[in-house]
Amino acid sequence: MAEAKLGNPAVVGLGGFGMTTLILQFHNLGWCGIGPVIWLGLCFGGTAQLIAGLLEFRTGNNFGFCAFSGYGAFWIALCFYVIFGTNAELVKAYPVLKLTGHDLGFFLLGWTFFTFILFIASLKHHSCLVWIFLTLLLGFIGLDIKELAGNKMIGTLAAYDLIVCALLAWYLMAHVIYAEVNINLPVGQPWIKD
Repeated sequence: MAEAKLGNPAVVGLGGFGMTTLILQFHNLGWCGIGPVIWLGLCFGGTAQLIAGLLEFRTGNNFGFCAFSGYGAFWIALCFYVIFGTNAELVKAYPVLKLTGHDLGFFLLGWTFFTFILFIASLKHHSCLVWIFLTLLLGFIGLDIKELAGNKMIGTLAAYDLIVCALLAWYLMAHVIYAEVNINLPVGQPWIKD
């Protein structure tokens, strides 16, 4: 009896990551409000990506399991951080929720270190994945500098860098989807080979 063909959870993970990252940068550049970021972050970038990560566990792909589950949790945490930390009534009732000083910078710094670990592992994968993680790492470093040092120009550069990251994630998503119908998009060679 033939085993049933399963879908590749990476397409949802990459789609959610790319969409939410893109819209957040539109917000960071002042092109849209925070509302679309919150809803996409909770639903597509957060919940759907988290589920994709959990499904990667079943495929035995530890990289995808860690990345999609981790960044799915990142989006959910960021959305709750913004929702509860900026809600005047909640902050009044629970002052510990108030966003202060460099809180967001330290939150992002933790994700910078997480991304660095995945970037190193990506070097053994194809070039497209390396570029996604390199631009993501540089974007997080830029956002760290913006939040911790107050450098808005670096924050603007980070936003444009992260737009590239989001589009690369969609390119990789398209690569996986198109391969099923014999349209082969190149993804390049690993930067570090065995």
